Amino acid sequence: MTRSFCRSIISGGRVLAISAAVLLLFFQQLYAAVGCTLNDPDRDVKRIFPQSTGYRTEFITIQEAGGQELYKKIEKELGDKFDPVYEAIDVPYAFYDVLKGKEVIATIHGVNQKGEYGGMQLILATDLNGKILDFFYQKMSSPEAGRFMNKNFTSQFIGLGLNDFLKGNFGIKDPSSNSSEDFQATLRGLKKNLILLDELKLKKAARR
Repeated sequence: MTRSFCRSIISGGRVLAISAAVLLLFFQQLYAAVGCTLNDPDRDVKRIFPQSTGYRTEFITIQEAGGQELYKKIEKELGDKFDPVYEAIDVPYAFYDVLKGKEVIATIHGVNQKGEYGGMQLILATDLNGKILDFFYQKMSSPEAGRFMNKNFTSQFIGLGLNDFLKGNFGIKDPSSNSSEDFQATLRGLKKNLILLDELKLKKAARR
């Protein structure tokens, strides 16, 4: 094997590695750009609210709702900086208003959140005051995912609202044995989800 041939193989390998990295970044940005939507809203809305007669979907970005000022305000409430890819200012957040006839009875909304082993999708159903009625993971990458997704854990969040997360005194314990980062990521994601609901939906409705 000649030196030039070896160099061409090494060069080709580098190109492939760079191409793979570029593609990975592209798909991460694409995944983030669409925000977190329900995989099957017809099924999920009816499962959580059997009494519902339908739903309507609204997509809102922080950019549209208040721009950089609101972006910084949400970061301050969250107590953490936003990820520039997964939590960019122009990411559209989906809100599903659950209907019973013409009346809105609840809202379903989700966020993408980075966990220890990959991305997770945290879905909340809340009443018209922002209290949690249901919580489930639509996606989670963790060797202990079953412990987190178990109803014994997720049901503990029912009845909580944004003020509980801002105070941080609701006393829910990590269900895992060795995945504390995913537990903290879950709390951060749920807090973020409730802040976004408050800033993008509830306060807007109150001003009408």
